[in-house]
Amino acid sequence: MLYRSGSRFRLPSGPTDAVARCARATPRRPSGRRGVPYARHPPLPTETMATQATYHAALEANLPHVRERIAAAAERSGRDPGTVRVVAVTKGHAPGAIEAALAVGLCDIGENRVEELQRKVPLFQAGTVTWHAIGHIQRRKAAGAARLAALIHSVDSVRLAEKLSRLGEAQARRVPVLVQVNASGEAAKGGLPAALDPEVALDGIARIAALPGLRVEGLMTMAPFVADQATLRATFARTRAALEAASSIDGFAGRELSMGMSNDYEIAVEEGSTMVRLGTTLFGPRPG
Repeated sequence: MLYRSGSRFRLPSGPTDAVARCARATPRRPSGRRGVPYARHPPLPTETMATQATYHAALEANLPHVRERIAAAAERSGRDPGTVRVVAVTKGHAPGAIEAALAVGLCDIGENRVEELQRKVPLFQAGTVTWHAIGHIQRRKAAGAARLAALIHSVDSVRLAEKLSRLGEAQARRVPVLVQVNASGEAAKGGLPAALDPEVALDGIARIAALPGLRVEGLMTMAPFVADQATLRATFARTRAALEAASSIDGFAGRELSMGMSNDYEIAVEEGSTMVRLGTTLFGPRPG
């Protein structure tokens, strides 16, 4: 899980601590007792008791298998499974999905759209959820992402980075970000061109790392949605190589690799991922 310690992220001491923290933080309805956290929203029209029970049942069934597969993949590559964090992606899901995630120890919640962050973040007591912005961010929506997310995964251009840096400077802080790289070479994918022109990508990473209002924690990539294992593995390996190359850049101390989704997270972990972004494999298909 991703925890804040001062101005830096730190790993929890173990999964037991993470589960206990999230269990304590699980939002509840107002109880009248001082200090008890709760979700400050009435039940939404689409969020029935049956819907919430479905989320809980899905996580209870799916999360153990996900943990086992992450552990096996980490061990195959000689890594500690505890270095891999699950970001539960709740795009399109009701707030009950987040409550269910907290109840099983998943504190890291990812949203693709700034609008969903704006809708969901106020529903939970501050400090109960670590929010991740993982989708494409338009520069005009950068302020919302910087304000609401503990980590922005998808800084895909120097121009967006410059906008976020100005926002950070105005608030006398450094916005935590990951630089998105295009490690597959697909024209439809965003990010710095780690596959087609690694030197240009490295130059972009250096320019972003030098911005005073940002703290670059590492890199993010998206693999092809339909590809064989060799293509997926090559994509993730290029991202890891880009991170290793970036380690020589002044001001770049990031070691995070956000890569791997529901269809490819095991390969991503084998290739060095420290954060996997999982939605369908945890919660099932999105409603509607």
